[in-house]
Amino acid sequence: MTFSSQDATARPLRVGIVGGGPGGLFTAWRIEQLASARFAITIFEASHRLGGKVLTPSFTTAAARYEAGAAEFYDYSPVGDDPLRGLVRSLGLATVPLTGAAVIVGGRRIANLDDAGAVLGQDGREGLLAFDAWARSAMTTREFYDSGSDHAATAAPDGRFDAALAATCRLPARSYVEAMIHSDLATEPATTTAGYGLQNYLMNDPAYMRLYRIAGGNEQLVTAIATRLAARIRLGTTVTRIAGVPRAPLTVGWRDGDAVREEEFDVVILALPVGPLSQVVITDTALRTSLARHVAHHDHPAHYLRVTLLIDRPVRGVPGGDDYLMLDAFGGTCLYVESSRDPTATHGVLGLLIGGAAAAELAGETDDVLAAAAVEALPPGLGIGRREVLEARVHRWNGAVSAAPGGWVPLPVDRRHRPSPAHPNLFVVGDYLFDSTLNGVLDSAEHVAGWVAADLAGDPDGVQPQQNHA
Repeated sequence: MTFSSQDATARPLRVGIVGGGPGGLFTAWRIEQLASARFAITIFEASHRLGGKVLTPSFTTAAARYEAGAAEFYDYSPVGDDPLRGLVRSLGLATVPLTGAAVIVGGRRIANLDDAGAVLGQDGREGLLAFDAWARSAMTTREFYDSGSDHAATAAPDGRFDAALAATCRLPARSYVEAMIHSDLATEPATTTAGYGLQNYLMNDPAYMRLYRIAGGNEQLVTAIATRLAARIRLGTTVTRIAGVPRAPLTVGWRDGDAVREEEFDVVILALPVGPLSQVVITDTALRTSLARHVAHHDHPAHYLRVTLLIDRPVRGVPGGDDYLMLDAFGGTCLYVESSRDPTATHGVLGLLIGGAAAAELAGETDDVLAAAAVEALPPGLGIGRREVLEARVHRWNGAVSAAPGGWVPLPVDRRHRPSPAHPNLFVVGDYLFDSTLNGVLDSAEHVAGWVAADLAGDPDGVQPQQNHA
């Protein structure tokens, strides 16, 4: 479907984006940059804030900020062009590198092979060396960079990750590897693919990628984009239905308080996680069937739970000066020393990222219970007990990411984003289509924005933007 009939006196082409998280914002931003024809974008967001999983709130006890959602960005520039890194730079946002090389196993720190030998024994050291050699041979840096694209989908090992581990990583090295990557996976080895598990292991090697954050809080990215958008933004509006026959404009219906409203759009983009996507009522039979098939293919929920502690003194003396380290608690948990790079800090901020089955099981506990469990999981060497905790914040992200991005057998990239051939003006955007990262959702947004911009220019078969990472 193209929109080449527009002339100078015609109304702007209407683009409705459902979801004001990173996917919706990135898509609107890129359409506004790429489209040459007149258009009008409306963003619908059910909550009363933009940004979704990018959230940087403050404590009440002290003027200290913390990351409640996405704690870091991935930097793929050691291998190739990184669109997210470029976007952050173009917005004038300062960044800070994040480093961490340690895994705490049984209360003992493993940061190198000598440590592995001392803690895991010679068998553990040799097992880790053998697994590392297999991982590097199974996925090159370039294949890692291209992961998720059509031509790379068959490059990664297939099957379940637990089977790959059993075949290539013997105990006790396997326990170390599982603890190291568990919170990144946000699921268990038996419920994700071998390729995705391998990516989450290799990401710890700086030759494959690096980590960074935005100085002063990651939510600045959301603010910087939102203030530059010309799009109309509707907060507190829950989209309830999509109506329309094939190859015609679509009607978006939503709730605004007690009122029920609707509006017609030439293009509709659903930038929602799989769970909320499945709850949108679709009136057209063909579209409903296609979207249900899309959801079923990608419905592999993974879970996060973030517990952040405000400490009554700065946290200093973390071995190795790490900004984060992995703990074997809860099956593998990331501990972020969020205040480590602020020499003027009067308080410490420690964030625990619990993932997978442990996060799902603990989500029903009270905040007080979770705070106590988080303190208990801290390395004894930090010398922090419950008395030192001034305030604790808990954020539950059940089903917020995918355990198997792209599905067990990824679809072609075009089909992932336009699930109904009968409705070529309906697109989906999401990190679940690529790799459950902000980089992946930007790649998804780039793909759809390029497609929409080409349609607006009357060139539906124009070259799509190159997938720079996913």
